Amino acid sequence: MGLENKFDRSVSLLAWGYNEEALLKDFLDRAFALLEANVHDYEVVFVNDGSTDGTGRIADKYARREPRLRVLHNERNLNVGLSCRRAVAAAQKEFLFWQTVDWSYDLTYLRTYLELLNYFDVVQGIRPTPERILSHIPLIRSIYRVKSRSDNFKKALVSLSNYYLLRLFFGVNFHDFQNVTFYPTALVQSVNLEGKSSFVNPEMLLKTHALGARFLEVPIPFIPRKTGEAKGTKLKAIANSVRDLLTNWYRWGWRQRLANSGVRRDTISRVHQPVYLEEEVLKLVIPLFKLFKPEKFGRIGY
Repeated sequence: MGLENKFDRSVSLLAWGYNEEALLKDFLDRAFALLEANVHDYEVVFVNDGSTDGTGRIADKYARREPRLRVLHNERNLNVGLSCRRAVAAAQKEFLFWQTVDWSYDLTYLRTYLELLNYFDVVQGIRPTPERILSHIPLIRSIYRVKSRSDNFKKALVSLSNYYLLRLFFGVNFHDFQNVTFYPTALVQSVNLEGKSSFVNPEMLLKTHALGARFLEVPIPFIPRKTGEAKGTKLKAIANSVRDLLTNWYRWGWRQRLANSGVRRDTISRVHQPVYLEEEVLKLVIPLFKLFKPEKFGRIGY
């Protein structure tokens, strides 16, 4: 796969934040270091979501010395959904993915995830369940699964409740809807996005799935936030997300669920847990996929 060199196709890293002055500079330093180590041609797009602290000032100052950072300012706080949509629309490179400002997902194997875009349309992160002796008992496995999803038990329950609501209403067999996702930019920009909350993440997955995109799910662990304030599990944010889910299900989701009915389940492949995509393992896995599952490869017409 040529992992000894940098990824030779261009990449946009997207992020957005509201009142994140305590974290933003460290995030940008880390993002540019990660991209510089793995990618030849890249940009970072950051949406300042109407922050009232120094977030916008810090972002603009950073951009003055780093031209590969593009900063977009919302005049007022629009929430994660609209900020995400603005970042996606602004991306200019061939592929895109996002990371949270608190760096909540482990991107140690970024290069590997990017290389997989040569074989699948979309690479979707899933939070792995730790493999322990007792984790093979269903009830205990569920406890492990809750523990692995968020900063604390309450937030993990919110995350799992959201997951099961999405599975119930939309019926697509993803193992995670809220994680890092790697898309061809042209594919995700071709989709009409309507979500205004955190629902926009699963909306992108569901709508590209409906187009026939071929997915690979890979384990990307969650990293608990250490500083700053997480805003996604506040009561207002949860209410907005549930309302968004129900509204979009009424507008288009129920039709898509009927159309699915198991027809497209074969478009989602997985690297099963607890396999982590180390480069040497992947060199063995990909040729086997190509030899024994050729139907898993090939791109949709985006």
